Order: sequence, then structure tokens, then C-alpha cells
Amino acid sequence: MPIQLWLSYFKRPAFATILVGILAFTLPGCRIPGLYGAKEMAPLPDTYNGVVTEENSGQIGIYEFFDDPVLAQLLTNGLASNQELQIRNQEIFIASNELYQARWAYLPFIDLNAYGGMDRTSKWMPLGAAESQLLTPNGGNFSDPLGYSRLSADLFWHVDIWRQYRNMRNAALQRYYEAIQRRNYLITQLVAETAENYYELAALDKRLLYLDQTIQIQEQSLDVADAQLKAARGTKLGVQRFLAEVRKNQSQRLIVQQRIIEISNQINYRVGRFPQPVERANWDVIKLDSRQIQVGFPAQLLLNRRDIQAAEREVIASGLDIRVARANFFPKLDITANVGFESFNPRYLFTPDALIGQAIGNLSAPVVNKSAVRAQYMTANAKQLQAIYAYQQTVLNAFTEVTNNVAKVENYRRSVAVQQQQVVALEQSVDVARSLFRAPLAEAFARVEYVDVLLATRDLLEARTQMLETKQQQLSGIVRAYQALGGGFLLSNNGEEFPQLFCSPVQVESYEVIMPQDLMFPSDPDGEKELLPPPGQAANAPAPAAAPTPMPTPAVK
Repeated sequence: MPIQLWLSYFKRPAFATILVGILAFTLPGCRIPGLYGAKEMAPLPDTYNGVVTEENSGQIGIYEFFDDPVLAQLLTNGLASNQELQIRNQEIFIASNELYQARWAYLPFIDLNAYGGMDRTSKWMPLGAAESQLLTPNGGNFSDPLGYSRLSADLFWHVDIWRQYRNMRNAALQRYYEAIQRRNYLITQLVAETAENYYELAALDKRLLYLDQTIQIQEQSLDVADAQLKAARGTKLGVQRFLAEVRKNQSQRLIVQQRIIEISNQINYRVGRFPQPVERANWDVIKLDSRQIQVGFPAQLLLNRRDIQAAEREVIASGLDIRVARANFFPKLDITANVGFESFNPRYLFTPDALIGQAIGNLSAPVVNKSAVRAQYMTANAKQLQAIYAYQQTVLNAFTEVTNNVAKVENYRRSVAVQQQQVVALEQSVDVARSLFRAPLAEAFARVEYVDVLLATRDLLEARTQMLETKQQQLSGIVRAYQALGGGFLLSNNGEEFPQLFCSPVQVESYEVIMPQDLMFPSDPDGEKELLPPPGQAANAPAPAAAPTPMPTPAVK
């Protein structure tokens, strides 16, 4: 049908009447069900159990926070080889490709097509009999079989009246940012886990030193007990007890060495290299203490924690998914058109008489499958409620992590101070017991038995081991508190990040970057009706929580 003839139908009153009738028939039957709201979450506290600070350790770079060049070098060079980070980078690439795909879906699709072939119709059929009587425009007969040539540009356009495809594009954009933030949160986790293992290695090194000192003391006491046995001043029982204690600690030393190998290889695995010794600074782990944790304000978690930002993006994307599903209730307008040339002989293909054109508009609305559309719409609502509760859970978990680890650092610090006093007292008791055990026979009134030396050295080793474990937990609390506050993403205080870990940026136009506040929580797009209470909640229950202030759009790395 010529384009001009097809367009002329729009000017006819009958066509407009039919169109209005179709809309009047379909729209009332597609009443949109109400959406469910999320249960209200308690507001974020203003303090961490009464504690706030002006500075925030989560905004400090790893160079300054850990103050250990060896650890900083291990983190910066090793993370670039981490396979899990590479997997997350590919997830970002996938999200960017989905964004590219959704970006142009609402525009017309135009294809250039070329056809060629031949066709022969039976002369004993009506169509074949009629074709045999036809003549070409110049008076000749059509060839038999009849050739066929066509060159055309075909257009298909789903008119995005209800912004369905543009909402799909915006949802893809939010999930692209979400993939970036989930990758960034993984960086902070890897930094914390690597630093935690690094400090554990230092504690194990110190434990080996304490075992060596204990074994040396017990071997010396074994020699004294053996000399006393030969001089008829002691019994064989003391010799055997000291020998058993030496062997026990030698066995324990081998177990500690195995633990060092395992922890070292955990670090090696995390930084993407095969097993090898892990270089570490030579310092006394007992005297090691990082800077004091500055918690800042709880509201800063919304900006510093990458997992919270990722969860927020998912809430926004799920809100856009509701709008995408909502558009299925309304009529859809599809336009198909083509223009080109068509001829039975290629030499006539580009003549004026071979020009063809067609344009068709298709208006459709759901009638029979309304239940399926309604189910899809309510599923999108349920998925957004899942995203909202996941967001609330992430915020609650972040606040709890900060509170727990800050308290852990302080309590374990006090415990280490008390245990240091215990160790000093036991070290003095070992020195006294050893000197009295070696006392000559003339000073028998002041001598002690081998059991006293044995118990004193055993108590000292146990106290030192417990002190090391407590100190390790304190250092672990420092690292985890740093990560809970959002730290571990910056290299230094000047804001330098990990450039070697980032993907190529996706070019995003300014008009595509949206964070509509009304998409944070489900709402009626027309503002005509209130939200329904969550399933299972009374109608007079509290209203859904107010949407948090949208975050600034993160820089695309």
C-alpha cells in the first residue's frame, strides 16, 4: 500500500472513532492492582552507642592506616592479580553490554535487505493461469520461471509511549553502577582479609619464638635433672618429665610451622600467585598497634560502604522494573514500514516503476492474558520489596559490624595489657624456679623440685600463647573495623584509588544518569492511591519508610 494512501486513513473520522473505541474497551478492563509497601525500618542512630568522632577512619588510605610499606606493597601489587576481582570486572563488562543493548531498544530498528530468487506457478492453478495472460509494462511476456529481485529498507518501531524501554535502559544503568560498587566492596574485603592474615603470620612468628625459648629452657632443665640423677641427687622421673615436655613443644612447633604455610598460601592465593614465602616486616607483634579507630557519624556509612551503595542501586533498578511491568497494562503501538525497489528482472530494479513502499501501524492491548500481566506486575513489586529489605539488612549489618569491632578493639586491648602483666610475673617465676632448681646441695632448704620448674615454664608458655591470640584478635578487630567503616578502597589520603583494578568506563550521557527518589520505594506512579500494607500486615500498620536521600552518582571507573 503506498505510504500516502496509508497515512490518509488517519484523516478519516471513522478511523479516529475506531481507535477511541478500542481504547475505551481495553483500558477499563486493565485495572492496575495496588502495590505493596515495605515494613518501616527504625531510623539509623545518630551515634554508635553514644560515640561519634569528627574524623572517619574509613576515609583514610591503606598507606596511612596500616603504616607498613611491606603490607601496602603486597596489597597494591597483589590485588591486581586476584582472579575473583577479574571475575567481577567481567560482570561489569556484562552489565555495560546490557546497558548498551537497552540504550537503543526504544529507537526504530532499520534493516537493509536484498532478496533474489525465482518462482514458477502451475498453469493449472488460478494464479498461474492468470499470470500467463499478463504482460510486462513494455508489452512483453513474463519469464517462466519468474525471477524475483528486491532491495529495501525495512523499519520496525515499537513506539515507547509509556517509557517502557527507557525505563529498561535506566534500570540497566543502575545495575551497571551496582556491579561497579559490588566490585569495589570486594576490594575492601580482600584488603581486610589480606591484612588479617598478614598479622596472623606475625603472631605465628612470635609464637615460634616463644616455643623456641621454652624448649631451650626445658632442655637446660633436662640437662640439670640428668646431672642430678647421675650425682644421686635426683630421680629418673624428673628426667622423663622434662624430656616429655620438650618433645611436646617440639611437636607443637611443627604444627605452628604448618599453620604458617597455610596462612601464607591463603595470602598467595588471594593475590593470584603460586605458593611462596610471604615477605613481612620484622616487628614485635605485641607492641604493634594501629592508629585509633575514628568512627565518624553513622550516616557516613551510606557514602563509605560500597555494599550499601550497591544495595541502593538495586532498589532503584527494581523500582524501574515495576514501571516496565506496569506498561504492559496499556495498549502498544508498533509501526512497520519499508521502502525500496522490486522487479522480476534486475535490470528494471532501479526504474521509477519498481519503487515500492508500505507502512503499517499495529495497536494491541491485553484482553485475555490480563492475569499474566497482573502476575508479572506483582512479581516486580515483590522483587522490589526483596531489594528494599536487602538494603535495610545491609545498613543494619554495617552498623552492627562497626559497633562490634570497635568494642572488640578496645576490650581486647585492655585484655592484652592485663595479660602482659601476667606474662611478666610468670617470666620472673620461671627465673626463680630455675635458679632454685640448680642450687647446690648445701642450699637444699631453698631448692625446688623439678615439678615447680615444669609447671612454671608450662604456665608461661600458655600465658604467652593466650596473649598472642588475644593480640591477634585485637589486630583483627582493627582491620575489620576499618573495613566496616568503608576503608580499604583508597591507596592514600589524597584519594588515590586502585587504577589497575578498574575497567574501561562506559560512556554515559548526562540525561541517562537518573536517581529518582520515588523509585527507591514502591509507589503509585499516578499518585492516585495509597500503598497497600505488606502481605500479612494489618491495614493500620505504619507506612513504608521514607526513602533515604539518593546518593551522588559514583564516578565510572
